[in-house]
Amino acid sequence: MTAVDVVGWCAVAVGMVVGLPQLVRLARTRRVDGLSLTSWRSILAANLAWGAHGIRLEAVTMLVSNCVGLCTTVPILVLMARRVRRSVIVLAIPSLLVAAAMTAVDHVLGSAAYGVTAIVLAVVSNLGQSTQLVRSPHVVGVSALFMTMAVLNQVMWTCWGLLARDPGTVMTAATVFGLTSFNLTWYVLRRRGLRAFFALAVPVEPSAVEASA
Repeated sequence: MTAVDVVGWCAVAVGMVVGLPQLVRLARTRRVDGLSLTSWRSILAANLAWGAHGIRLEAVTMLVSNCVGLCTTVPILVLMARRVRRSVIVLAIPSLLVAAAMTAVDHVLGSAAYGVTAIVLAVVSNLGQSTQLVRSPHVVGVSALFMTMAVLNQVMWTCWGLLARDPGTVMTAATVFGLTSFNLTWYVLRRRGLRAFFALAVPVEPSAVEASA
């Protein structure tokens, strides 16, 4: 087994469980305060697109990680859709279209071009979460373990991309590492008492908060 395989399977191990803490917290508390619907819709698109990217590269590790990731992303979206009283199918359609477009770019223009589109999606996803962490009156719906593992996951995939010499993975994972690190830092500050900036001018009601995401 090569170093690429070892790092890849370590990334898979982290990726397989990274969303689980958030799913458990959402299922137990039924609170979405601080969670971004935009972010999780983007994660769905990313799981699909990166799974397809793994197929093109014949990278079993990447394919397995994203397939398992869907097992937490989809239930989280279902639970959030119920809280905002919207159809999960309607919410998922843009994600499916984005994933299809990214896959087309990957096959037609190559890995580097795919990496650029993946970075855009990652930025949208993480900025959506950043906005909620900054503006939401409360962040009790966010799992601390999920935020921490999200950072670790990007570290692992950055290392894998460097070893596998895949520019698409390196470009995206390194960028997302910076964004997830910001989100983790801001989350810790909020939990330690930092107040919301430009707070959402709505009642502290999970469905109302997420409807504005």
